[in-house]
Amino acid sequence: MLRLPSHNQRFHLLLRNLSSFASKTTIFMTSKHFLPSPLLPQTLSPKHFSTPSKRLLPSLSSKPIPKNHSFSLRTNGFYSLPSPSDSSPSPAYSQDLEDQPSDTRSLQILNHKLKQLGIDITKSVAGRENRLMCPSLTAYFAERMISSKTLKRNAIMQKRSGDEIAIAFTYWRKGELVNCKYRDIAKRFWQEKDTEKILYGLDDIADASDIIIVEGEMDKLAMEEAGFCNCVSVPDGAPPSVSEKEVPAEEQDTKYQYLWNCKEYFKKASRIILATDGDLPGQALAEELARRLGRERCWRVKWPKKNDLGHFKDANEVLMYLGPSVLKDIIDNAELYPISGLFNFSSFFDEIDQYYHRTLGYEFGVSTGWRALDNLYNVVPGELTIVTGVPNSGKSEWIDALLCNLNEGVGWKFALCSMENKVRDHARKLLEKSIKKPFFGVGYGSNVERMSVEELEKGKKWLNDTFQLIRCENDSLPSIQWVLELARAAVLRHGVQGLVIDPYNELDHQRPVSQTETEYVSQMLTKIKRFAQHHSCHVWFVAHPRQLHHWIGAPPNLYDISGSAHFINKCDNGIVIHRNRDPEAGPVDLVQVCVRKVRNKVVGNIGDAFLSYDRVTGVYNDIDESQKK
Repeated sequence: MLRLPSHNQRFHLLLRNLSSFASKTTIFMTSKHFLPSPLLPQTLSPKHFSTPSKRLLPSLSSKPIPKNHSFSLRTNGFYSLPSPSDSSPSPAYSQDLEDQPSDTRSLQILNHKLKQLGIDITKSVAGRENRLMCPSLTAYFAERMISSKTLKRNAIMQKRSGDEIAIAFTYWRKGELVNCKYRDIAKRFWQEKDTEKILYGLDDIADASDIIIVEGEMDKLAMEEAGFCNCVSVPDGAPPSVSEKEVPAEEQDTKYQYLWNCKEYFKKASRIILATDGDLPGQALAEELARRLGRERCWRVKWPKKNDLGHFKDANEVLMYLGPSVLKDIIDNAELYPISGLFNFSSFFDEIDQYYHRTLGYEFGVSTGWRALDNLYNVVPGELTIVTGVPNSGKSEWIDALLCNLNEGVGWKFALCSMENKVRDHARKLLEKSIKKPFFGVGYGSNVERMSVEELEKGKKWLNDTFQLIRCENDSLPSIQWVLELARAAVLRHGVQGLVIDPYNELDHQRPVSQTETEYVSQMLTKIKRFAQHHSCHVWFVAHPRQLHHWIGAPPNLYDISGSAHFINKCDNGIVIHRNRDPEAGPVDLVQVCVRKVRNKVVGNIGDAFLSYDRVTGVYNDIDESQKK
């Protein structure tokens, strides 16, 4: 504090000690207590701090912050305390000053030396106690681009804590002092005991439709420098992580009780901008606030990059290094807070661009390896293909041949859940298609060269590298959930890109009594499609047609599949495999691939293709190639 004396003797006493007083960079203008318990009278409001009482002092003293960072701080017109290196020498006093009365001359000299310290006493009244803003407080906040005007408006004060001085952030509601939070030089925080928790700056958001919430009081002051007074700060910082529990009831939500205490202030808010810190705790705080305030009216900010290694942390850091205009732009360009399951197209613009420029891969799908099918059916990651056909038409054989072609063409790997095949028989079929020689040299393979032991050993390694088997180790039937869980493990552990489930009727289809088969099939296919899309894995699902009482030899329809019409309704692609069995109708090795559904016109069309089947090796060939051979 500074008392201007009215007696000449006290002027001379002060002047004699002023040199040592001026050499210090810190001036304490404090009282013994700031906020005793109980709190100050509830009638006190921030406007009283233009002429503060003896107990509330709008001043602070702290050490200046070193400028040892890689960015240049802007001064923005703020001043800081003079240092010995830049202190100007005392001016030579004119003869006019010497001719003035002693009291006047002494007062002018005192005024000059106090101005060197940043203390202006021109508005002080002689003979009375005058309380002025401590220049160290102004310097401390000036380093952070916070002006004296903002400090005064927010009633920033100080409190002596032992031998140190702490910043005092005063919390007000409807003009009444409710709480006070302190921060010392070591960035330790504490609050008054037995006080109500509320948001800092609460009165600034009364009746506001747009509200900004930040993580700390310094960020609230920084927002004001960028032109946003409709900002509040949480009083207790951020949690380490998001709670896995449901949001508790209001009376039990002790950690965030300050929100419930201020809920009336958010009733008119239609847009709440969460400008919490960019670190993990700050992101957790944003999520906890959004859970309680309603994600549908929350927005979030993205702090800009500081360098190649990280981003700016909070509002005050952006203000310090980039200035108020950049901070304002960040708030003006806040984004909608994400709601699980609700998106806009902008979230996918990067993917759409990649799709347009064909940099994602497989935009047109992967060729089956048969030219006859190139315009009809191509394999796209993340899709579901239903394959059907009458018994012994070669559904499983055709899929095995397709997998071999995909592996040879693009190196795909697969998970096989084939319940109708013994492992050894399935291995034989795959090896014959890959090596293009029979596994045995008798019977069906007696007229051609059998695969050698060396080819078998090489083929065994290929099997092991290319396929993962999903099989029950007991007599129980696998459920679709069990199959998909193991397929997920195969995707993550072995990088498989395709899953075969063959056939539908070998799965366990237990369902609640109240659920119809149609409802069950719909739910099952939804699970399969979600798996395929989430893991970018193509799924082939083999389903038999129901018993055909009046079958005349023509290919069945997808609607003939036993169980439900959802098989064709929900799949991305529907294929019927049909083989001629009547020699009079044509070659018995002729296989008709009927593409009956293609959801994505970019990768195929509805139509029929014909392949030739080699019974000895299980290989499918285009017709022209078969004729050449």
